[in-house]
Amino acid sequence: MSATNESLSHAPVIQAKLKTLPTRPGCYLFRNERGRVIYVGKAVNLRARVRSYFQKHSQHTAKTRRMTAEIANLEWVVTDTELEALILENELIKRYRPQFNVRLKDDKQYPYIKVHWQDDFPKISVVRRMLPDGARYYGPFTSGHAVRQTLDALRKVFPYLDCNREITGSDERPCLYFHIKRCAGPCIGAVDREEYREIVDGLCRFLEGKTDEALQELTQRMMQAAERMQFERAAIYRDQIRAAQRIVERQKVVSNKQEDEDVIAFAVDKGAACVQVFFIRRGRLIGRESFWMEGVGEDENGELLASFLKQFYDEAAYLPPDILLPRDLEERDIIEQWLRSKRGAKVTLRIPKRGAKKALVEMATENARTALGAMQAEWEADAHRHTEAIANLQAALDLPSPPTRIECFDISTLQGANTVGSMAVFVRGAPRKSDYRRFRVRAVSRTGQPDDYAAMREVLQRRFRRALEASEPGPGQQIDPVWRILPDLLIVDGGKGQLNVAVEVLKSLDLFEVVPVVGLAKREELLFLPGRQQPVRLARHSPELYLVQRIRDEAHRFAITYQRHLRRKGMTGSRLEEIPGIGMKRRQALLKHFGSIDAIRNASVDEIAAVPGMTRAVARRVKEML
Repeated sequence: MSATNESLSHAPVIQAKLKTLPTRPGCYLFRNERGRVIYVGKAVNLRARVRSYFQKHSQHTAKTRRMTAEIANLEWVVTDTELEALILENELIKRYRPQFNVRLKDDKQYPYIKVHWQDDFPKISVVRRMLPDGARYYGPFTSGHAVRQTLDALRKVFPYLDCNREITGSDERPCLYFHIKRCAGPCIGAVDREEYREIVDGLCRFLEGKTDEALQELTQRMMQAAERMQFERAAIYRDQIRAAQRIVERQKVVSNKQEDEDVIAFAVDKGAACVQVFFIRRGRLIGRESFWMEGVGEDENGELLASFLKQFYDEAAYLPPDILLPRDLEERDIIEQWLRSKRGAKVTLRIPKRGAKKALVEMATENARTALGAMQAEWEADAHRHTEAIANLQAALDLPSPPTRIECFDISTLQGANTVGSMAVFVRGAPRKSDYRRFRVRAVSRTGQPDDYAAMREVLQRRFRRALEASEPGPGQQIDPVWRILPDLLIVDGGKGQLNVAVEVLKSLDLFEVVPVVGLAKREELLFLPGRQQPVRLARHSPELYLVQRIRDEAHRFAITYQRHLRRKGMTGSRLEEIPGIGMKRRQALLKHFGSIDAIRNASVDEIAAVPGMTRAVARRVKEML
């Protein structure tokens, strides 16, 4: 068979592979000419699904036509079942983040509330990753700030631990939180293990939406304390009940059936998409979250909704038995099967046609539209400010063209160690973090000490030599596409000295006439230009000054973050090496299992001893020394 798509007539490798596609279920990956994965999909029949992309078809969307024009190679992975293909597809999308797949916008992991239930005295923390460690997790949430606000309110009702003390009940004095009634004080024996776990269990029930049970438990404790004439304790319970009731009052009752269900709806406009999720527990709307999607084109086949369901519930801490949707899905049966396997019980995707549930979906849809409209207004305002800043900066620096792409370089060092460089990139006034790059600097002065000028010279030479290499790559040479794009404006963090270094590097590579460069002095925010005695001072509170400051701060932040990473990496290895009985293999095993020195420090002796190659005696020594 020959591919009829005109854009692929030059790709015999694809035509050959199309003939060998199996008819079994599995996943397929499309790659562009640089080898980057641009799309991941799954199919019940790989041959039929993949070949459909390379045939002229009037129903192909504009997004699909753009994608097929970029395909230079394809791969596939065969699975035994469609369910396995769905699971693999999700993993591959998270790994490669292909540009043509619909996916959750944020690169970061969403925050969860973690209740360390596996400990005798569980503390509460906010984490970004769920682990199979016996803890209870609630989430995900879209805002860490909102999570902490929720916990602050609940702490007035359920005074929990959040410190790293070892609880023995025999400490001489408690911390401030005990005195302000935000901690029950197990450290001094104010409550025993069972009493404290009852408090935390009440918090868990509250987070699960079982508010009536939690209030009944608090009322019962208040009555028991009053009967025992423990009036001060009864008064504490009374205040906790009032605080809990204020929280409950903000939760809207949407059903008298006390059902658990999630309501999902979305809004799409001009390539932007917002998905709204209502969390209903025991008939109460206990919270709602807005999630932003990218890679969105025409949603003719429900791809947006199906993609969200797979990505969101792959990370969700709780799966309700019912999920209400605004429309049906082609993959409905297989997604239900996957959700059932994750929950361990039946999960039903419902599309309500009338009544209260239909009204709930409509309300979620309206919320999604409102959130999307507000965000688009903010984006448009930002775009206007960015356009104004770029135009003003061009005029102030007398640049030949608007500085659409700005690159800023910074050098960071600490006490002579771990000298690093960073490259922050702004495109049309906004950060493009995918283009950020960092450099580990080897340059030193003749005295053997760090030299900021030598470091800047090394970093700029590496950056712009790669630009020249990218313009004429050797046979089989893989080039990072970021290096190919020259900036419209190069900013070096520093005054005349750093500017002179940048000019020297650009002249040596015959790029001085191509790349405009300025030096940014840190104290007075002055911009130094080559060949000019007097620096340029941008107007105070102007958008162009804010733009320059922001990119400078981003470059500095990126350099500092990398430097801290290197320092922490060195400290982690050395601190574990200092512990008797910890050699290279045990150190690697511990770091692989826990991920960081902080996680090892917070682990129990039993958890450390469970790591392959560890003994209980060595685990106890690790715990003591950390």
